[in-house]
Amino acid sequence: MKYFVIALVVIICVPLCILLAASDTPKLQVDSNVTAIGIATPVKVHVEDPHGIRKMAAWVEQNGSRYPVYDSSWPSTHVLFFGKNAAPRDVVFNAGTKNAPALKDGPAKLVVEANSNDFRGASASDSRDVTVVTRPPSITADGAQHYINQGGCELVTFTVQGFATATGERSGHYTFRSWPLPGKQGQSFSLFAYPWDVPPSTVPVVFATNPAGNEAVGHFWYKIFPKKFRKRDLAIDDAFLEKVDNEIDPNGSGDLLQRFLKINGEMRRENNQTLSDLRAKTADHFLWTGPFLQLANSKVESEFADDRSYIYKGKKVDEQVHLGFDLSKVKNTPILASNDGRVVFAQRLGIYGNCIVVDHGYGLQSIYGHLSRIDVKPGDMVKRGQAMGLSGATGLAGGDHLHFSMQLDGVQINPVEWWDEHWIRDRIVSKL
Repeated sequence: MKYFVIALVVIICVPLCILLAASDTPKLQVDSNVTAIGIATPVKVHVEDPHGIRKMAAWVEQNGSRYPVYDSSWPSTHVLFFGKNAAPRDVVFNAGTKNAPALKDGPAKLVVEANSNDFRGASASDSRDVTVVTRPPSITADGAQHYINQGGCELVTFTVQGFATATGERSGHYTFRSWPLPGKQGQSFSLFAYPWDVPPSTVPVVFATNPAGNEAVGHFWYKIFPKKFRKRDLAIDDAFLEKVDNEIDPNGSGDLLQRFLKINGEMRRENNQTLSDLRAKTADHFLWTGPFLQLANSKVESEFADDRSYIYKGKKVDEQVHLGFDLSKVKNTPILASNDGRVVFAQRLGIYGNCIVVDHGYGLQSIYGHLSRIDVKPGDMVKRGQAMGLSGATGLAGGDHLHFSMQLDGVQINPVEWWDEHWIRDRIVSKL
């Protein structure tokens, strides 16, 4: 009898221990971008468990009460889970006042819990502090007059009421961030551009968005001055193609023309994106003082937003927009910083050759391309008129010159305005 009992215990306990030992605890994580919920805010939860998930639930806790927002279950496999290898999964559900009407605007906690689909059914949970936001913010722009040149810049101030995490100005599909207005608590400003490729009929607005996706827009007085940008034919020959191809893309394949077209199109877009991404490296205050310097006594070879048609052996083979000024003087001309700032880029960059980018604060940056020599490095502080290198013909350049451009929040703009002390005083400084 004793041996029978022992055998029975072994028969029952050993499989049970194996089942328990083989069980897992789920791993789950709520998307860290979820900081607020509104009417129906999507929530993504990443779940990992080799046996899969049997049940998942979510609720919002607020003021001592629990409000369910999600509850789902899947068929249980009970003990038939040996050898299971369920892939990680993302579960998405909506949370907000649509499925929990009793929620009020204010702080809360989002909690998600999951149970493993195995013998033990272990549970795990993750939570996030969130803000319940159901009402959109409101925004009021200034009463100033805004005279805006197509391809140029302006500055608008505004006041936001209510909870908002993203504010700024929008011109078409371009958005420009905002900053606290110096000396004016509760007010903000946006230094923005009206890009060269935005139709003159586009209405510029200021906006405020909360994490729940609610947005308010504000209108301000403006007058757009459309600009007809130049169209030019640019003849290219085999000597130019060979120089450009071998310098910029020495390992490229295909004939000279095909290699050039890839450089002039695909690489141009990649290089401009690299420049645009430098908007993240900007100071939260102005570093510059006074008007920006133009290369003294230089000849203007190309202007901002020239529409260039490339002519090869009498035929048009490409068309691109040139976003800057080409300024020539003499070979190896010293290139001076156009204004005070901090160097954020100083290296070779495809079509721009040896290139320097200087940040002047609040998203405003100047670009210097085709240099033969660079004498500064990222992090250097430069003063207006300080030598940073020498002009050259590197990159997509047929001769020695400086490619000078400026960008605002990653959008290249016409630098002519920033060379004008009167414009800077009236359009920018007076509003700050």
